[in-house]
Amino acid sequence: MENVSAFGPSERPTRQTPAGPKRRGPNLHRFANPGRFLRLSGAILPWLTVIGIAVTAFGLTWGLFFSPPDWQQGDTVRIMYVHVPAAWLASAGYFSLAVCAVLSLVWRHPLADLAAQEIGPVGAVFTAICLATGSLWGKPMWGAWWVWDARLTSVLVLFFLYLGQIALIRAFDDPQRGYRAAAILALIGSVNLPIIKFSVDWWNTLHQPASITLTGAPTIAPAILWPLLYSAIGYTLVFAAIVLARLRAAVMERRVRTLLLARADHAASGAGAVAA
Repeated sequence: MENVSAFGPSERPTRQTPAGPKRRGPNLHRFANPGRFLRLSGAILPWLTVIGIAVTAFGLTWGLFFSPPDWQQGDTVRIMYVHVPAAWLASAGYFSLAVCAVLSLVWRHPLADLAAQEIGPVGAVFTAICLATGSLWGKPMWGAWWVWDARLTSVLVLFFLYLGQIALIRAFDDPQRGYRAAAILALIGSVNLPIIKFSVDWWNTLHQPASITLTGAPTIAPAILWPLLYSAIGYTLVFAAIVLARLRAAVMERRVRTLLLARADHAASGAGAVAA
């Protein structure tokens, strides 16, 4: 009973590898042990949550109340302290789905499907925040709540990809078919990520180009840049904390369900032996 996996017999490798040189690949299956994962995540989660909330509160307070208005946008620029971190995590979250898809389809990592299941709804929420705050910013700056700009349209497509991933996981009676379909969608949809990133460079768009790049100096004043960076870091930590908490809950739920099924099978086997 103690050795029953939390991921179920259909979700862990059943074929024994022969003795000899091991297949090269990421040594990630050590985290598939539910007890080890729960211990490690339980130690990390409180710190991640507290630090994430503190940094987010610091960055948003600084940006919303104490940073100067922009010379062109005025106080409308304060929407950026919510919008930009949400936009960053919308793309980063979907990139995480693509990574989980590779881990699931190629290396059959038992936690990858569960992680994707829990990342999807969180990423969808942050994408919705990105779209909503972008609309609030666009009305005073562009004179419209929405325009079919390349950047906006590609982010809207990203939102629908998140919804599709969530729906596919729940669309099949066999969970493994749902996970596989969602993983394939995540890989196909990842083509949209460079479109989101480079759309402002490839096409003439209303959306301004990136103000922070790896190849050049930021074009944002330091008084605006620093609270924005703190907000982005805080958002990222909060995003990670939410996903980790959801993943812990999913692992514990599956662990309990697997143990209950094992007990039921054991009881049924015992009853059959007595009857015989």
